[in-house]
Amino acid sequence: MILDTCALLFLPSGDQRLSPAAREKLALEKSLYFCSVSAFEIAMKWRDKQLELPMEPHQWVKAVSQKYALQEIPLDSELCASAALLRLHHRDPCDRFIIAAARRLHVPVITTDAKFASYDIEVIS
Repeated sequence: MILDTCALLFLPSGDQRLSPAAREKLALEKSLYFCSVSAFEIAMKWRDKQLELPMEPHQWVKAVSQKYALQEIPLDSELCASAALLRLHHRDPCDRFIIAAARRLHVPVITTDAKFASYDIEVIS
C-alpha cells in the first residue's frame, strides 16, 4: 500500500479522517510506501504555516517513515513521465505522482481523495 500525503500526515496523529478500516489494513500490511513528493507537499504546507510539526519537515518525514517502516518511492524520470501521461481526472501534480507510483507498484492507495478512484488503481479510504 502507498499512502497519499494526507494519509501520511494522519497516520501518526490519529486523525479520524483515516478510517478504522484503513488503519486496520495498514497494521496488517508488510510493505508500506510513500512517494517522496509527499515530503515536498508537507514542507510547503509547513513553510506556509498551514501545518504544525514537532520538528522540521525532512526530520518529521524521516522519523515517521522509520517508525512505521515506510519505504520511500523516489521521483525518477520514468515516474515523472508516467504521472504526466495520466488522464486528467486529477490535476494536482503531487497526487498524480502518487497515483503513478501506485500503478508502478501495483498497490492500493490509502487516501481520502475521491478523485483517485478515477484511475485504474485500488483505493482504500
